[in-house]
Amino acid sequence: MGGKGKYDTLFVYGVLYLIFIYTPVLLIVLFSFNNGLYVAFPLKELTTKWYEEMVANPGLTKALGVSLRIGAFVSVVSTILGVLAAKAVTRYYLPGRAAITFTIMLPLVIPTIVFAIGLLIILAKFLGLQPSTWSIVAGHVLLCVPFSMAVLISRLQGFDKNLEEASLDLGENAWQTFWRVTFPLAMPGIVASFLLCFTTSFDEYLMAAFLSGNDTTLPVYIYSQLRFPQKLPGTLALGSCILVVSFAIVTFAEWMRRRGVNPDQGLGI
Repeated sequence: MGGKGKYDTLFVYGVLYLIFIYTPVLLIVLFSFNNGLYVAFPLKELTTKWYEEMVANPGLTKALGVSLRIGAFVSVVSTILGVLAAKAVTRYYLPGRAAITFTIMLPLVIPTIVFAIGLLIILAKFLGLQPSTWSIVAGHVLLCVPFSMAVLISRLQGFDKNLEEASLDLGENAWQTFWRVTFPLAMPGIVASFLLCFTTSFDEYLMAAFLSGNDTTLPVYIYSQLRFPQKLPGTLALGSCILVVSFAIVTFAEWMRRRGVNPDQGLGI
């Protein structure tokens, strides 16, 4: 009875927690179909015109394109750096490995605004450069590499290292072993890393706000539109679309990360 009561309590707590977290998000979706400028009950009537206006907004589509390009580039670079770092940490003895890993992971615990201000000072005062799309890319890579490394470390530690040793014993060099053995086995983690880095870069605001030049990213554009009441419904429509896509990306990334490894497949038997 005691165990059952504890289970029921945890279940109720979990349900209440999900309601608390997701109710505001679901309200965004609901009000994006409301035929009115203001977020209020009762709803006037259902409409899809805000989605049509969203698609026809040139400023929004331009910001979306900037965010997509930055997110794709940052994801590729961060995942490559994450693979190299995770490989080094999990497969080789490195003097000061704990300190190196801690340093790479610092962006996970230090407020983003600190890095944003620091990068802005370096660009303006020391390098004499103006904020641009490339400065946003640099800031996002700094934030995304720890996520990539964390995912890939758990992945590389999750399969039998003897597979790599067997490949080396059979005459393959280090690069061939990585490409033919390590890379296929780590592929779910690599895909998960890419998707999580893309989502992180796509949603990031502070770095982009401090480091953007003439081309603003989508989060910065959305925030600038919140000052105008007539722009709010279109922003809610956009938020609904981002919510659906982000949920799908994160779900797929987590599914890929959790995929098990079959040693027999790794040996090709």
